[in-house]
Amino acid sequence: MGKAAIYNPYLDTLGGGERYTLSFAKVLAEEGFKVDIQWKEKSIKEKIQARFGIKLDDRIDFIDDIKRGENYDTCFWVSDGSIPTLRSRSNFIHFQVPFKDVDGKTLLNKMKLFRVKKIICNSKFTKKVIDKEYGVNSLVIYPPVDLSSLKPKRKEKTILYVGRFSNLVQSKSQDVLINSFKNLVKEKFFQNYKLILAGGVEIGVGDYLNKLKKSAGNYNIEFIESPDFKTLKEIYGKAKFFWSAAGFNVNEINNPEKVEHFGITLIESMAAGCVPIVYNAGGYKEIITSGENGYLWKNKRDLIKITKEVIETSGLYKNISTKAKKSSGEYDYEVFKINICQILS
Repeated sequence: MGKAAIYNPYLDTLGGGERYTLSFAKVLAEEGFKVDIQWKEKSIKEKIQARFGIKLDDRIDFIDDIKRGENYDTCFWVSDGSIPTLRSRSNFIHFQVPFKDVDGKTLLNKMKLFRVKKIICNSKFTKKVIDKEYGVNSLVIYPPVDLSSLKPKRKEKTILYVGRFSNLVQSKSQDVLINSFKNLVKEKFFQNYKLILAGGVEIGVGDYLNKLKKSAGNYNIEFIESPDFKTLKEIYGKAKFFWSAAGFNVNEINNPEKVEHFGITLIESMAAGCVPIVYNAGGYKEIITSGENGYLWKNKRDLIKITKEVIETSGLYKNISTKAKKSSGEYDYEVFKINICQILS
């Protein structure tokens, strides 16, 4: 079909946006494209396959420079806030971060955007900020989740959060979860519960993780650093609850980049039958209808109160878990592939 070029400056962070990028590459390869991804370290391929559970076929290569898409049929470019001058026949820019106050509407940017077929965002939350900042009308294509490999297992007394151990841009707020868990296990019923915090440690960790471990003390809290997808499937399957405090106490209008832009790990947990109880901010509000397929909380008292209520109310856990799993189907890889193929054509 042709040659495609992909650029993502954050590839080594191995986060949700990077999974989005590799899923886009996978679709291109399946549609017959020869795909070149710009990255100097070839070892990134093995790391990606292990972390995301994505098999990259022989049509996908990692090369030093895609030259902004020159001599390619299509180019997919993940923006760092800037608008590049892209040179392929068909150019797409992807925003995974809702950049604000970056002078997006300059004359130079407007000229560069003439070469761009479509701007793609990962959520309506990101789209709202990007459209205003750059004066564009972007398209929302939600990130895909490998639902076929995520299944509920025998549930254990476990609360889980999956997210980077980093405070570089977003506020993941694992410290809020630790403090809330300490309060929760004061209740006799929850004394045998365990909190698992899993996430990448490749970029921007600093002393943050050490502080979290110190705060955890002797409580039943486990840290899993940079888990591969096989490990994630196991802990998703066994966890009863998915907690998140991402974006806690952040003003999402003034600092939209600091809250959760979408929430791939939330979807994964739902596919595995976890009941999600997540902070009421950012992209989470597009995924969760509170009281239907999960819960949105606004203060730390709510987080504990809702968790107790779900366990103590007969039949409620099973009901929410079933609806969470069902609604995760909206984010299946096949849905993503259909949407990508539409814009390619």
